[in-house]
Amino acid sequence: MTVSLAGRAPATFELKSANLPLLALLLKTADLGQLAQEMQVRFGDMPDFFDHDPLVIDLAPLPAEAMVDFDALLEVLKPYRVVPVAVKGGNAGQLRAAQEAGLALSQEADVVAARAPAPALPQGGREEVNPSALVIEKPLRSGQQAYARGRDLVVLAMVNAGAEVIADGHIHVYAPLRGKAIAGARGNTEARIFTQCLEPELVSIAGIYRSFEEPLPADLQGRPKQIRLEGSKLRIQGIP
Repeated sequence: MTVSLAGRAPATFELKSANLPLLALLLKTADLGQLAQEMQVRFGDMPDFFDHDPLVIDLAPLPAEAMVDFDALLEVLKPYRVVPVAVKGGNAGQLRAAQEAGLALSQEADVVAARAPAPALPQGGREEVNPSALVIEKPLRSGQQAYARGRDLVVLAMVNAGAEVIADGHIHVYAPLRGKAIAGARGNTEARIFTQCLEPELVSIAGIYRSFEEPLPADLQGRPKQIRLEGSKLRIQGIP
């Protein structure tokens, strides 16, 4: 028996198009061994960096002849608490292989690119930051790490060499900053780093980073400074 539902709205559900923020992984190689190694180096000591975030795999950077084992790729990504849902870009063969692995095709998406100071990860996008900051009152020793997910980070004590402070928003250090500071960790290009005493090992904003193997110039070292992103370059300047 055929039942026509024309003209009737279902009582139990409704379908609408959704415009949701997604992470994007710009895949630059089909060498999954290299990808796994670089993911481990960047995120292996940060098990809570992602929280079951939906992920689009962008195939645009891949060479046209590259073929990806998507089942194996999903296994590489599984430990990092991301949920691959779709692919975009790529050629017909790459997209067909992605569909066979159960991924949807997404030509249009509201994408937040996952940016980090690692060569295999993409750049771009936006990130909504919770205005409530994470406040750290004790010094961070070498090997310690503080991550303010979705918000700013305020540190009221020293960040020692070998320590790492990370925030999706701004980072404020009201003491010497001697370790690593990574602001805008999920792509917020408006994030800044503020410190009363600039002596860092590395600073990064939205994936653009600078290390300090050589000492800072005398007019910068040990002084109150802010760091912000201008285009693709980091700018260090005084605090008004």
